[in-house]
Amino acid sequence: MRLHDLKPASGSKHRRKRIGRGPGSGRGGHTSTRGQKGQGSRSGSSTRPGFEGGQLPLARRLPKRGFNNKSFSVVFIPVNLDSLNHFDNGASVDESVLREAGIVNGRGDGVKILARGDLEKKLTVKATAFSAAAKAAIEEKGGVCEVVSKAEISAS
Repeated sequence: MRLHDLKPASGSKHRRKRIGRGPGSGRGGHTSTRGQKGQGSRSGSSTRPGFEGGQLPLARRLPKRGFNNKSFSVVFIPVNLDSLNHFDNGASVDESVLREAGIVNGRGDGVKILARGDLEKKLTVKATAFSAAAKAAIEEKGGVCEVVSKAEISAS
C-alpha cells in the first residue's frame, strides 16, 4: 500500500446536502427539507440549542442545589513584561499607574505580571501576583517585585 492508495473508510464521508435546488435535487423541491409549515420552515428562523418550543427548558425545570465556587474565584488582570517597557527606567509601577497608562482596564482582583516578551528596563513593580518567570526576568534586570494585597491597592 502506498500513500496514493489510501482512502477513507466506506461510509465515513458524506456528500453535502444541497438544499433549495429544485425538485431534481431529490430533496423535496419546494420545501427544501424544511417540512411543511411551522417555526422551522420560515426563512431566517433558528432556535438556540436546548430550545423546547416554548416549554420551560430542562435546565430551568431542574432544582438548583449545591455549592458553586465561582463567586469565590480570583480573577487577575494579566499584564505582560513587554507592556512594562512603556515606563521609564527606574520607575515604580503599580496598578494605578498601569490604569493611567491604559495598559490595565476593567474589573478584577488585582494585576498579575506574566512573562511574555522581554523587559528592557529596571523597574520596581508592585502587583497582586507574579508568574515565576516574570519575577525572575524583572529581578534579572535589577528590578524589584513587590507583592501587594487587593486591600492595600484599594486603600491607596
